[in-house]
Amino acid sequence: MNKNRSLLVLFLLLFTGTLSAQNSINLNAAEARTTISKEIYGHFAEHLGRCIYGGIYVGEDSDIPNIQGYREDVMGALKDMHIPLLRWPGGCFADTYHWKDGIGPKHERPSIVNVNWGGVTEDNSFGTHEFLNFCELIDAEPYVNINVGSGTVQEASEWVEYVTSSNVSPMTDLRKKNGREKPWDVKFWGIGNENWGCGGNMTPEYYADLYNRFATYCHGDLYRIAGGPNVDDYNWMDVLMQKTTRHRQLVQGVSLHYYTFTTSWGNKGSATDFGEKEWFSVLNRTLRMDELITKHSAIMDKYDPEKKIGLIVDEWGDWFNVEEGTNPGFLYQQNTLRDALVAGINLNIFNNHADRVKMANIAQMVNVLQSVILTKEDQMVLTPTYFVFKMYAVHQDAQLLPMHIDCEDYELDGNKVPAISASASLKDGKVSITLCNLNPEKAEKLDINLTGLNLTTASGQIITSQNMNDYNDFDQDERVNLQNFNVKKPKDGKLSLELPAKSVVLVQLQ
Repeated sequence: MNKNRSLLVLFLLLFTGTLSAQNSINLNAAEARTTISKEIYGHFAEHLGRCIYGGIYVGEDSDIPNIQGYREDVMGALKDMHIPLLRWPGGCFADTYHWKDGIGPKHERPSIVNVNWGGVTEDNSFGTHEFLNFCELIDAEPYVNINVGSGTVQEASEWVEYVTSSNVSPMTDLRKKNGREKPWDVKFWGIGNENWGCGGNMTPEYYADLYNRFATYCHGDLYRIAGGPNVDDYNWMDVLMQKTTRHRQLVQGVSLHYYTFTTSWGNKGSATDFGEKEWFSVLNRTLRMDELITKHSAIMDKYDPEKKIGLIVDEWGDWFNVEEGTNPGFLYQQNTLRDALVAGINLNIFNNHADRVKMANIAQMVNVLQSVILTKEDQMVLTPTYFVFKMYAVHQDAQLLPMHIDCEDYELDGNKVPAISASASLKDGKVSITLCNLNPEKAEKLDINLTGLNLTTASGQIITSQNMNDYNDFDQDERVNLQNFNVKKPKDGKLSLELPAKSVVLVQLQ
């Protein structure tokens, strides 16, 4: 009788909502062994739309305040965000780009047609020197993508020599003639881009052989990145790993590309005009990144069990329909609170796979796709995604704190996803925990158990807004940004807090 009565009481409590599912995270300091590479927080700048011209570079004669032709406001924002790395010149543009067109006196540089993005004329005024000097000014590592699709081995080899060599040679003499005495320190080199598609429509067997050939003649202490699979092409990864790891010294990383959209590739949905159905769809698709990394990593483990080869997610982010009235080839889209959640979820996933994921590059940095900055003439807007990167910078080169998480589901129309995404790290005695509440309507209470961590103080920041599709725009007050978030002090090795609906939160403990 007593047992039945207890079951009845429990049923009534659950039915009335007095008892709710417990969200919890367990962290153990003894498990902090893996470094979260700062390059996970990398960015991508392609010759596409207004990313380079008007976004980064306006020329020295522009009325827009600039340093050597680079926008002062953009440079300041990027440094404040702690950008660690920048990929260039593409993307699909890379496999039509011939680097010698972009060096020497600007008035002598030949023009080309950007056949991939809008059919506009590219005057090559932003080339190798401009890119590498820009990286020095913003204190970011450069990542250069070599043309394999329409380029030659000699062209690739000479580019590496021109940029990195201190020997006396025709290429280094040419560099000095063009105004750069010392070589640049460029470690990261991508050999090809999307060679399964715009980079040549190759088979994995053909590309792998071609990669080995190109990589052989790109001399120096380089981090060479092979063009990896599109989304879930696991055969491409298997063939590439099998054929390239025969020559282990030639491959240090393999790329992966995955974009999030609302419904289908043909109709990617609106960046701003959406409801909860589209909100859920995008976040659900974003979470697939974890599955892709897990399955591709398993293939890499067969050939590289010591995890010496990095998985390089060098194109990721939201891809929606372009804003009305803009050039379809320029891929200009707005950026809402939903994009902030997408960025936070992806970065949490990358952090939690830091044993294999060594670099990631959101597409793209300015005025293209899920950008962190928008510009219009002399105006600049910082997007919700910008503030996520600024918030998450605390994880760069920190020690990953692996976590066990139990949480409620966020359900809609019979589908469900975990309500909370999280990652945590330890650096200089400070624990940083980043959390995303995917539910746009409900706050989530959370207990965090801190094993082996003697922490007494807590602080927090939050990114949220009144509406799920709020965004920042020109000539308007900023709606989505970083705000302080009150966190109670941890007690007896436990921290309890409540995550507001549709929010990205940073908690720091010391």
